[in-house]
Amino acid sequence: MLRTIGRREFVIGAGVLASTAVGHRSEAQEIVPYSDGVNRPKFKAPPNTCDTHFHIYDNRFPAAANASLIPPNASVADYEKLRARLGFERSVIIQPSTYGTDNSCLLSALGELGKKARGIAVVDTSVTNEVLKKLNESGVRGIRFNLGRAGATTVEMIEPLSKRVADLGWHIQVHMTGSDIAKNADLFSRLPTTVVFDHLGRVPQPDGEKHPAFNVVRGLLEKGRAYVKLSSIYQDTKVGPPTYEDIGKLAIAYLKIAPDRVVWASDWPHPSPGKFGQPNDAMLMDLAAEWAGNDDVRQKIFVENAAKLYGF
Repeated sequence: MLRTIGRREFVIGAGVLASTAVGHRSEAQEIVPYSDGVNRPKFKAPPNTCDTHFHIYDNRFPAAANASLIPPNASVADYEKLRARLGFERSVIIQPSTYGTDNSCLLSALGELGKKARGIAVVDTSVTNEVLKKLNESGVRGIRFNLGRAGATTVEMIEPLSKRVADLGWHIQVHMTGSDIAKNADLFSRLPTTVVFDHLGRVPQPDGEKHPAFNVVRGLLEKGRAYVKLSSIYQDTKVGPPTYEDIGKLAIAYLKIAPDRVVWASDWPHPSPGKFGQPNDAMLMDLAAEWAGNDDVRQKIFVENAAKLYGF
């Protein structure tokens, strides 16, 4: 059993952050690219903690012709520095919009990370069964629809592709605005696969739980047909660091509804950091642990839920 972490231990103010950064500089050893600060989390990640969402960028692999976001290189070696700093073991690499349906960079990173990694690919309706089989053998466990940006996939592809990957035991992962989630409620309700919503469903603030998207996600969580990622809390917050209080209320609401259907993720290297700039990953991990409320729920969101969802 993990030691229960009291709320006072998670009070993260500017002064605490500054002193922690200095005190743990020698422990962290190296600055993690694309991550603010050098402190380790106060929360000690339990064995087999899984980061369920991060990206690798490598200019050896060409960007898609219509890519609207082409970040600088963020390598597996860079990511391993984050893993050492935060203390987690398992990882799920997500195909970013940058590469469209060319999953070569994803597969290369999976090869480097080995058995403690899984992947989420991007495909369109032209994908062959042979390609899907090869992706599965490489550790891919789902497909992503990034509809927050114009790219390789569309809403119209969600249903036919979900039917094709259902037999593999895969899920579909969706990144879209809260407003678009609300508009497509009927679509999500009839899919044959589990739906994983990126970044807490991108529910806009300050609406939070009052927004229609929250009700859509909540309904699917209650029926055991969806998961939601506790990630990228900096994109939609109006409050910002160090508390991200508005997103915290949303996260706690999801955790009360379905603690078995929430997973933690870093979203490193933070390609869309929002108006508050590059975040402190140790702080974000500590906040997720605080919002979980107790050790049993922490074990679920950091370890157990991901192990079930991704087949570790």
